[in-house]
Formats: sequence, C-alpha cells, structure tokens
Amino acid sequence: MQKKLLLIALSLPGLALAAEGMWTLDNLPMNRLQAEYGFKPGPEWIKNTMLSSVKLPGCSGSFVSKDGLVMTNHHCASGCIEQLSTAKQNYVSNGFLARKHSEEQVCPAMELNRLEDITDVTEDVRKATAGLEGTSFKQAQNAIEATLTAACVGDDKEKTRCDVVDLYHGGRYHLYKYHRYADTRLVWAPEKAIAFFGGDPDNFNFPRYDLDIAMLRVYENGKPADIKHYFPFSKNGPQEGEMSFVTGHPGSTQRQLTMAQLISLRDIGLVDSLQHTAELRGVVTQYRKTSPEAARTADQALFGIENRYKAGTGRLQTLLDPEFMARQQAEETALRQFVNSRPELKEKIGGAWDAIARAQDSYRQLFRVTNMTEGAEAFNSNYFRLARMLVRAAEEKAKANAERLPEFIDTRLPAVQQNLFSKAPIYPEFEKLKLTHSLTKMREDLGVDHAFVKQVLGKLSPEQLTDKLIDRTRLADVEYRKTLWNGGKEAIALSDDPFIKLALAVEAESRTYRKRMEQEVQAIVQKNSELIAQARFAQSGTSVYPDATATLRLSYGEVKGWDQGEHKIRPFTNFAGAFERDTGAYPFALPASWQAAKGKLNLQQPYNFVTTNDIIGGNSGSPLINRNGEIIGLAFDGNIHSLGGAFWYDGRSNRTVAVHSGGILEAMDKIYNARELLKELTGK
Repeated sequence: MQKKLLLIALSLPGLALAAEGMWTLDNLPMNRLQAEYGFKPGPEWIKNTMLSSVKLPGCSGSFVSKDGLVMTNHHCASGCIEQLSTAKQNYVSNGFLARKHSEEQVCPAMELNRLEDITDVTEDVRKATAGLEGTSFKQAQNAIEATLTAACVGDDKEKTRCDVVDLYHGGRYHLYKYHRYADTRLVWAPEKAIAFFGGDPDNFNFPRYDLDIAMLRVYENGKPADIKHYFPFSKNGPQEGEMSFVTGHPGSTQRQLTMAQLISLRDIGLVDSLQHTAELRGVVTQYRKTSPEAARTADQALFGIENRYKAGTGRLQTLLDPEFMARQQAEETALRQFVNSRPELKEKIGGAWDAIARAQDSYRQLFRVTNMTEGAEAFNSNYFRLARMLVRAAEEKAKANAERLPEFIDTRLPAVQQNLFSKAPIYPEFEKLKLTHSLTKMREDLGVDHAFVKQVLGKLSPEQLTDKLIDRTRLADVEYRKTLWNGGKEAIALSDDPFIKLALAVEAESRTYRKRMEQEVQAIVQKNSELIAQARFAQSGTSVYPDATATLRLSYGEVKGWDQGEHKIRPFTNFAGAFERDTGAYPFALPASWQAAKGKLNLQQPYNFVTTNDIIGGNSGSPLINRNGEIIGLAFDGNIHSLGGAFWYDGRSNRTVAVHSGGILEAMDKIYNARELLKELTGK
C-alpha cells in the first residue's frame, strides 16, 4: 500500500526533483548538484556565498563591493525611497543617484543583517520543552530562545542579532548569528516607471522589461562599511542552459503542512485575506486619484496590496486544484503508512496528524477575532502600530528577559527602537483612509453586537472614531515617542494620546486571544509537527529541504524557458523589446531618460531572463550567481506558474524572473551616467 501511494504521488504531472528546494547553506544537496550539473561547491564558495548575502525587511540583497554597496530590488527599497521623497522632490517618480558618498541619504527605518554563523540547538530546545503542553510548552520555548539569543549576542547588541530558527516545523532548531547594520543609505534608484514597467498587468508574468533595482550602502561609525566578502559582477551574464544559483531569504512556504492545515488555510485564511485585500485595493486606488500628493503617499501601499492580492489568488487556485490536493494527500498517507508499519514510531508519532486536525477546530473559531485583536487588522494605521509598540514595550521591559514576549527580549530591543524612533513621515489623510476601512471590516467580520466591536466603537461610526483618534494624536512626533519609551509604564499610564489610550484599552482582550491561539492551536501544532518531522527524518533523513522561514537559503537551477500550450517561451528579453512594449501611457510608458538614451543603447543587450530556480516571496532582491560566484542577475519576481510555489514546485513551468547583469550595467552606463558606481562594481 505504501509503495502504491508513493507511486501515485510521483506519477502526478509536474512533480520534479531537479532544481527543487530552498536549501540551508549547512546542508546543501551535494550529491544532486554533482549528479545533475557536475558541480560541487567547496567550503570557501559556501562561506563567500553566505557572507555576501544580506537580509532586508521582507526581502533579500547582496554585497557587490568592498565598500558596503548592497544590491536589491527597487520595490524592496521603495519604503526608503518614498520616505525620503517630498511633494517637491519625488524620488519615486524621478529616481535618485548619489554621485558621491556625501550625497547618499539615510534610510529612516531600514536594518540589514548578514548571517555569519549557524549552531544546532535542537537538544537545548527539546530539553526545555520536554513533557510540557499548551501554554507551558510555549512559555518554555520562548524562555529558552531568549536565553540562547542573549548568550549569542553578548554585550554587542548594536551590531549583533541572533535568532532561534525553527526548521522542518520543529524537527531541528538552529541558532543564527547575524552582523547587524543599522545605518543604511540610498545610493541609486531608477524611476518607478521602469522599475515596475508594465505595472500590475505584467506582475508575475513573462516576458518582462523591468529594471527593478536599487543600490544601498551600509555604514559603520559614519563611514562605508569595510566588506571582505562580496559578489563581483559578470558583464556578459548567463547563457541559455547555464547553471544558476539564487541566494536569499525566502519568506514562507507550506510544503510540509498536513492536509488539515492546508484545508484550514484554503477555507479560512486565504479567502478572508483576499476579500479584505480586494476591497482595500479599490479604496486605495480611488484615494490616489484625489490629488497628486495622495497618489504619491499611497503609491507604495498600493503596490504591496496589488502584489499580495495576485499572489494570494495564485495560492488559493493551487489549493482548489484537485490534482494538487490528491498529490498532497498521497504523500501524507504514504508517510502515515510508513509510521504505522513501525511499532516504535506508531506508538510515539501515530496520533500526531489527528492532534493537528483537532487543533484546526480551535483555529477556525479563533481565527477572525484573533486577527482583528492581536493581529491588529482592526487598526490599520501606523499610529496604532507605534502605540501598541510603546504600550507593550513598557509592560515587557519591566519583566525578566526570559518571561517577555519574544518580540521584546533584550536582543530585539535595538531593532524595536530603530523602528520606533524612525523619522519616516506619516500622512494623516492616508492614515484616516486605512483606519476607517479596517474598523469597518472589524464591524462587518465580528458583527455589530460583538463585545470587542462595542468596546472599540462605542456609539461612534468608524469614520467618527478615526477622526477623533488621528486629529488628536501626537505620535507623529519622534521626540514624544522617545519620552514615552524612556518614561516606561508610568509615562504610558499618564499619556492622554488617544492612540495610546486605545492600545491600552484593547490590550487585555488582544493578549487573551493571543494566549488562546498559542495554547489551543500553536503549541499543539508545534509539538506534533516536531513528531511528524521525526517521521520524515526516519524515512529520508535530511535529504529533504525544510520549509522556508525567512532565513538564508540557496536554490539551484538553470537558465531555461518553458512551453505554454503550443507556444515556447524563450528565456531572454532585450532592450529592443522594452521600446516595442512602450505605449506612452501608464503602466507601459518608458521614462524620458530611456527615450533620450535610445540611440546610445545596444538594443540587443539581454535585459530580463528566467531560470528554473525555486524561489518564493522574500527572495525579491536575491542575486543570481554562477559557479564562479559572480553576479549574473537580480531576481525580482516569479512567473504566474510560480504562485503555487508556496505549496509545491512544478519544474515544467515554475520560473524565477531576473534582471540581466549586463542589462544592469548597460542601463547604468548609457541611461543614468552612473560612472562612479560602474567603476565600483566592475573595478574599472
């Protein structure tokens, strides 16, 4: 029976082992690499890859010079670009180029991290949580993670960050030590019109013609950081069929979830999220039409909303695909049969799937109200985000480190402060739009008579409460936020700021639902997922890669197009194609800088290309490198077929979309005249 089910899984169309996987750098599939491509990376190659890779908030990047120059996507740096822009100088629309270090501008709220060391702490975590259930299990887990990270960071909190990383859903726990760069500055960003050429219609599609790139620089002690490991640029870039590697920080995949978890995600999580996101997209789209300033201040938000909606739609379509669900069911059944065939495993692990399934009943009951309260989906405003951060920090800092919420342990506080004291502008009118919408959705989802809705709104409408809160808040003032931070619980209690009062008022209810979700769902799922991971290890060891966890991974593949029906999609586009696609109207309007430079460009220069590398959201900004560790491209998207990549990899059509290294250099030289940057990148 077990063999039959495995054959069913393997025979389902699209199942492919080649190029599949987001691998941790301490457990690369050496035998597969050697067998498939005749390449086996050595210790120095792996070390250089790790130390040349950079983690950005929600994105990836790489060092590309010895002077701290970092390459990432334009959309990964768009928060910084927008925050540095004004109504008079719009760097989003006009682009930005610093021709010397003194012109580079500090990103108000951006921290970069470079992974430097990995330690297996599985036994430490298991000993701390052994025999515990529910809340006790979660508290013990939080406490041991606080202890381990504190010891890892030591006295260097400003430049060191440490995280305990859950791999294989609890099958392994590793301690990741990072070098923290808190001073990040904008160096170069092209116009958004070319960074996101084609807009939402072209998003997750190919052929593409995007220069989705930005250059940042990290500083230490007021000077560009001295970097010993970085990726040099390949001017020629890749050829069709050439091997490619993507190194980056894929956010989250769900390829090892149980069927019960996938069904919950399909029926509740994705449906709710897509409904809210679709409505918010319409609201923000209309708001942007009200004035040029509204269009500017809401631009980044709309990009994120549209991207999230299209990606979520692709994920839902995958979970609605009977063929995919049959494949997942066959794999799960085969693993359960394997466990049941071994008495020692059956006794210990046999009930894990059923325990997770029972926890999904609690998840369904708690999901919406927990999202609105603890998840703060009822309060979509930067003002509330700051207020909650201040309220919780005051409460948590007064506790022993091991007893705090994980986000406020000592090793996290430098990042919390950087975020809290950021000088990034907040736009009151846009905040009103977002908060009114989220309060309205709270009332719709939970119902007018729900106790939490009554507590928040009282006799006011969402619009009335929003005006009352935003018109009177002082939280836009960084100095006021510092006063509340330094004043602790007493200052928070005495504050008359309406957002501080709101955060205090909903804190008890929010923590209650957080605790229930941890006790009734997360702790049960975590404990039993650890058991299922042990079953996988017994079956196949660590020859299987873990789900993505926003930590550094390496994927391998090759430059290759795909067949779409009767059409063969070639792997490269060129500059000529960008001008052919130009209509002069948004979102297919090339910037004036491109029109002016057309006569100087090599129009046959490869521009964007696709590879078979296995990536997911969070890989944006990842470098593509070759066997020699040279930059051959910059990943910025996946194609439409990759949207189900959260759940599986289909080697027939899943593709990474990247900017060609030669195309980057061509544009920097002939369009943007970024000569100093070119010299820094090429050494010429």
